[in-house]
Amino acid sequence: MAHIDQLYNEWLALQPLKPEDKNRLDRKFMLEFNYNSNHIEGNTLTYGQTELLLLFGKVVDEANMKDLEEMKAHNVCLRMIQEEADDKSHPLTETFIRQLHHTLLREDYTLYRQLPDGTTTSYVIHAGVYKTRPNSVITVTGERFEYASPEETPALMNDLVNWYNEAEQNNNMSPIELASVFHYRYIRIHPFEDGNGSISRLLVNYILTRHGYPMLVVKSKDKSNYLTALNRCDVVVGSTPSVGAHAEVKQLEPFIGYMSKCLERALIISIKAAHGESIDEADDWRKSLKLKYRDKLNKPALTDEFLDNVLNKVYQPLLNRIDSELSEFYSIFSSFIWEPGVAEFVFDTSNNTYTSRMTVTKPTAVTTATRIIVVRLIIQQFVYKIDISLTNGYYYDSLYNKEFSYLESLSKQDEADIINVIGRFLTTFIESNNPV
Repeated sequence: MAHIDQLYNEWLALQPLKPEDKNRLDRKFMLEFNYNSNHIEGNTLTYGQTELLLLFGKVVDEANMKDLEEMKAHNVCLRMIQEEADDKSHPLTETFIRQLHHTLLREDYTLYRQLPDGTTTSYVIHAGVYKTRPNSVITVTGERFEYASPEETPALMNDLVNWYNEAEQNNNMSPIELASVFHYRYIRIHPFEDGNGSISRLLVNYILTRHGYPMLVVKSKDKSNYLTALNRCDVVVGSTPSVGAHAEVKQLEPFIGYMSKCLERALIISIKAAHGESIDEADDWRKSLKLKYRDKLNKPALTDEFLDNVLNKVYQPLLNRIDSELSEFYSIFSSFIWEPGVAEFVFDTSNNTYTSRMTVTKPTAVTTATRIIVVRLIIQQFVYKIDISLTNGYYYDSLYNKEFSYLESLSKQDEADIINVIGRFLTTFIESNNPV
């Protein structure tokens, strides 16, 4: 605790932070906390998807709708605990905890489970309402660990909230001890049918914020150590839920120690931010790359099978479609020549590119004007590109260029876009008075 006190005093001495330092610290915590706390509970959004969703309101790539809504709701809950914690005159209440839970879950929903005999059962998960059915967890040893019963829960939650408010007034515990004990007692009650882990971590940060500390993040990659610390306390406290709901500081040293390390990390990052230093962590380069190049990740490499598929099911059908759409207009021009043949292509080994060329000529007042349109399939290790360009044989002026993974084909819209860009160019070309 001495190290935390030292860091906290250093943090206090640096107040107030410059607006730009506070903004980048707030942004980092908001993303880190929402991402990690949800991932601990099984949310599948990547860090990049979380950042785009919460900072810019954008959804990229395929994402589970429940995970998207869950992440947004969790961020609303984060703002709720920050606002509630700012009012030091207002004690913690069960009403606020239930409101927080209702915001997190958003609405009641039905959960379906398949029983060992193959039959399906279902029950309703209630938002903002204490549990109406027993809940438990299977431990790593295969044993069932029971939480407080639905009948016990209201009284135990009343005890928990009253204990917290009195302990806060008595000021006999450090904020991290207070937050850790609250978290453990809350988890032993498990008052709701779902969302208890997220609510417990939100309330830890509610407590820290009320006492002027930076909020902490339990990293999802450290989930096993987090759960192990809780389990070590369970061994000391025992399996009786009502006893766990009244566990004392001395019984919870493993968990308090774990959470203290999380708080130390939060204080160190906050102090760096206050000094105007970088607050990037060891794996931030990974997050940055995942966000910046998310559209290039996890794409399969080129194989003979993928190449055959692209040639026969993407590129050749595209050339056939272009010929089919344009052929009735060929006679408008002095000449319209496909090379090496109509809707055929050649392969250039020097640049891994398949090319089909259309040479289009029209008469002018002085002479003739010629344009060359090439439809190229550009083969790369992880993607292929369809490119429509004008060329003089040396330079290419792209009219259309799009990249696809080897698992993707052209959509109907892609084909329409390609036909339209060629058609618009030919229309402009035939109608212009340019003599060359």
